[in-house]
Amino acid sequence: MAQMPDGDPAPLNGLLPESAAEGLSQRTLHAYLHIPFCRVRCGYCDYNTYTSSELQGETQNSFLDNLLREISFSKNVLQQLSSQHRKFSTVFFGGGTPSLLPAHDLGRVIAAIKARNGLAADCEITLEANPDSVTAEKLTEYLHVGFNRISFGMQSAKPHVLAALDRTHNPANVEKAITMARAAGFESISVDLIYGTPGESLQDWQETVEAALSLDIDHISAYALIVETGTKLAAQIKRGDLTMPNDDLMADMYLLVDQ
Repeated sequence: MAQMPDGDPAPLNGLLPESAAEGLSQRTLHAYLHIPFCRVRCGYCDYNTYTSSELQGETQNSFLDNLLREISFSKNVLQQLSSQHRKFSTVFFGGGTPSLLPAHDLGRVIAAIKARNGLAADCEITLEANPDSVTAEKLTEYLHVGFNRISFGMQSAKPHVLAALDRTHNPANVEKAITMARAAGFESISVDLIYGTPGESLQDWQETVEAALSLDIDHISAYALIVETGTKLAAQIKRGDLTMPNDDLMADMYLLVDQ
């Protein structure tokens, strides 16, 4: 039997233990909503995501209905922790690929959070998106339903690195997507990068970082690639089809982007 982590046991009624309320009045509140749908599963990904062939009868609508029920439940959880009503400072829709869902569906979720839990006046509401999954019309719709920040999964500017990651977008489409997002009215735009992909050189990584810095963006997140057990990437490495960069190269990549 697996050993439970240290801490109070979770109450059987689904609420949080009383210890979760410690220091709550001094903390801001934030919400992460996981949208687990993808057109294609990337080889390195071990997130809870599903392609259309893996849904086994579930639909996006049934998922959204369940998500709305969870939002209602979250209000009860927060009320149980504190009598002080506090609004969310940030809301982040991650995935998966949240931008695969129509804007009006995601808008239902934002509206439910606002109605049940409340949003701060300056609440930052972020949508994760693949560069190929947006159009000018969709971006305008996302703004209309309440999003004010967007984060694009750029990962790399080098086609051979994207291929190793099973990313399907054309690198040139990143700039196009950002230009459309800015034109639509997004004031905050971010890109995600991954370093340490098999076959990626330090020069490749430098060109990716320079390409990202040349874009009309406000923020960059850079992640070291981790080989997760059970993924396609892990199997490719185990067979010897791909080789991960050594630790020294990974460190150099980290230092480069940090500088």
